[in-house]
Amino acid sequence: MECVVQGIIETQHVEALEVLLQGISGVPKERVKVHELCLKSGPNLGVVSSEVRLLCDLEQPVPSWTVRHVGGAMRGAGAEQISVLVRTMVESKVSKNVLRFFYALGYKLDHEILRIGFAFNFQRGAQIRVTVTSANKMLKLHAIDEAVTVTPGIQLVEVTAPASADSYNEVVAAVSSFCEYLAPLLHLSKPGVSTGIVPTAAAAAASLMSNAGGKTL
Repeated sequence: MECVVQGIIETQHVEALEVLLQGISGVPKERVKVHELCLKSGPNLGVVSSEVRLLCDLEQPVPSWTVRHVGGAMRGAGAEQISVLVRTMVESKVSKNVLRFFYALGYKLDHEILRIGFAFNFQRGAQIRVTVTSANKMLKLHAIDEAVTVTPGIQLVEVTAPASADSYNEVVAAVSSFCEYLAPLLHLSKPGVSTGIVPTAAAAAASLMSNAGGKTL
């Protein structure tokens, strides 16, 4: 299970966001370069379709693979009242033969994308991870070197934290509190809920850049 919120930021303000996150964390950023393949089940696997994502971490000396399945979101009155999405999620490290394995099971490649950017990890009431990435599409199958940006000028910001059925309330509170640090630069909401660019982003970015190198929050 995980808690997640997303938002978008103009590329021109990404450096300011990095300065802010660096100030909060006090540790260097982690570079992100992930080749993501979305697979969907074929008709031989049942009437109800399923989807898995294979993630190849290209920043590692030897690229490592992870299989990830995102389940349904928590429902009910309680879920509607919180600003953070709580959903089931299972992931596991796998070998480099994982794509061949899923093809053999009957899965088909739906689409693939290359995510490039950076991430910061925090321990603030929960294990919070913030990733800032651009999405790039492949013009040819698996041709990551020829990937082109899907949304020029815009990058995706995602805040996630692992949770359990017993702890998700505390994790939701921690994520919500953390998001307040980023509020001047971007608005974070449940995935699929479009909130657009924050009007105060330019002024906040200018202030952050002028004060770069300030004290850790």
